[in-house]
Amino acid sequence: MDTFKDYYQKKVQKNIKDALKLNNYLAVPKIIKVVLNVGAGEAVTNKNVLEKIQEQMSWITGQKPVITKARQSISAFKIRKGLSIGVKVTLRGKKMYAFIEKLVRIIIPRIRDFRGINDHSIDQSGNINLGFTEQTIFPEVEFDKVDKLRGLQVTVVTNAGSFNTGKCLFEKLGIPFKKLSENYGKKAS
Repeated sequence: MDTFKDYYQKKVQKNIKDALKLNNYLAVPKIIKVVLNVGAGEAVTNKNVLEKIQEQMSWITGQKPVITKARQSISAFKIRKGLSIGVKVTLRGKKMYAFIEKLVRIIIPRIRDFRGINDHSIDQSGNINLGFTEQTIFPEVEFDKVDKLRGLQVTVVTNAGSFNTGKCLFEKLGIPFKKLSENYGKKAS
């Protein structure tokens, strides 16, 4: 069976090249990296929280996460500059393609009452940002070992350069977007 990278190189690139009417395969947009991020404000009072989050993120990604620190002090949230408040993982190469395959084929179909991803998830540079409300949607996370449900942010960074090119890339990869209804923007009579 082909890997997701082979699938991308053999089928997706050709489909994108034809859809965007590009002359060269080097102009076809590519995925550069995938970044997963979990912010934990409760780490201010409980230092063991970050270790639990690190463990769960390593289950999800197969890679050891990095603890992130606050860039500036925010007195309203009792955060001081340099305080550990989050965990992130950057995936590239084989792990990146494996994660994207898992995202498209397993995780997105498991979302309850899913009607498609909103177009506003794609920024003007062609990157997509997805937020998940709980980490238990990932098959590697065992529900019995979870101390608290936490959300996480997934950012897929591309070299698309524009919204339309990025949307074309994600559609060809198999990410489902919301369809506009027939009556969208029309007055009710």
